[in-house]
Amino acid sequence: MKILLTGANGYIGKRILLDLLSSGHHVVCCVRDKNRFTIPSSFEENISVIEVDFLKAETLEKIPSDIQGAYYLMHSMSSETDYAEKEKITALNFQKSLSKTLCEHAVYLSGIINEESLSKHLSSRKMVEEVLSEGTYHLTTLRAGIIIGSGSASFEIIRDLVEKLPIMITPKWLQTRCQPIGITDVITALHRTLFNKETYNQNFDLGGPDILTYKQMLLYFAKARGLKRRIITVPIMTPRLSSYWLYFVTSISFKLSSALVESMKVEVVCRNNDILKLIDLQPISYEESLKRTLVRLESPAIISSWKDSLISGTFDKNLSEFINVPAFGCFKDHRKRQFNNREATVNKIWKIGGKSGWYYGNWLWKTRGFIDKLSGGVGLRRGRTNDESLHVGDAVDFWRVLYANQEEGRLLLFAEMKLPGEAWLEFRIEKGYLVQTATFRPRGLIGRLYWYLVLPFHGFIFKGMLKELSIK
Repeated sequence: MKILLTGANGYIGKRILLDLLSSGHHVVCCVRDKNRFTIPSSFEENISVIEVDFLKAETLEKIPSDIQGAYYLMHSMSSETDYAEKEKITALNFQKSLSKTLCEHAVYLSGIINEESLSKHLSSRKMVEEVLSEGTYHLTTLRAGIIIGSGSASFEIIRDLVEKLPIMITPKWLQTRCQPIGITDVITALHRTLFNKETYNQNFDLGGPDILTYKQMLLYFAKARGLKRRIITVPIMTPRLSSYWLYFVTSISFKLSSALVESMKVEVVCRNNDILKLIDLQPISYEESLKRTLVRLESPAIISSWKDSLISGTFDKNLSEFINVPAFGCFKDHRKRQFNNREATVNKIWKIGGKSGWYYGNWLWKTRGFIDKLSGGVGLRRGRTNDESLHVGDAVDFWRVLYANQEEGRLLLFAEMKLPGEAWLEFRIEKGYLVQTATFRPRGLIGRLYWYLVLPFHGFIFKGMLKELSIK
């Protein structure tokens, strides 16, 4: 089947893409800028990428006429202008364009709608649903609750609040009830709904088994993360003050925070669970969703922006295409330097640590290892598993090898030292440059203080190490 995927470079789009490919579909990905969309070369034959802008009807002629199914995963909630008007235009252009194709079924992912009291955001989502339903194809709308998973806006806001604030003075809307659902369940629902005739021309609420207040969600996250947090709700915060509070404390834009605050005042609980029976889905609990998400965030396992479960080994593909260290909520030291001798540079990288040391500021590395040893960590005495080669799983002092490919020129290490957070160190050859990136995801305020404390030493060590590794 040929499937049209809108929002292909978004949070949900990237995850449903691989599920569709694994089912043998050919996926036509709609993006506004091809340069910002990377296709794993392993799947090039089964993916088509078209540059379209659903706000500009003239660009939609690129949509193939033999489309058989489609996903509508777009929204304009963070737009600087009136997002409701933009969403209406986008939905209308999508509906008209898709009606010209052979499309049998379209699936729209929306939000749970409280029919009695709609925020501007949810009113816009309902309007989009009404516009899309007027097409010549069958439409199914899945109205999902708060989505829990690494990378979702809701989850990252929860993490930001809990990690940064030991004590929270919060607006009263934190007592509002909602029904969160895990990202894996959302992707499964989207996948199983497509071409399921029992779902045609209907809308369904999609939520997990737990009904919680936002305050409970924050406290459950704090417990799962091992952090003690106290939350005090006050009735005096206006919606605008609440929006500023969310904007300054978290990493989202003010426009998005305003839209979210308006929605968070409205209870969003599922009407029924009919869809779960139709697609044979048993959603996991909120606590289990947190557990699975945090396992991926905290373990030295591969972090995939394409498919969280790829590490199961189901696909015989180029694994490097799927390996990405986290980005949201992280501190990074990113440097690159030109070199003249690729072979010598790669060989030197592959001998790093152990007897060879770290090439620059070794006394600082040894000091850090000594401190780690005192605090019960592995220290530097572990050395290397093999002095001549590196393989996935090998030890390199207080690092562990996550990925190593000399031909590709990429080495990724995960820190096993005692840290108030998680850390990665990556070396990558790119077009005559050695790119060196140190990434640190802090845990709570102590983690953030730690980063700024060691920042001057990083500037000294990482700059010198990069220079020594780049063979001229």
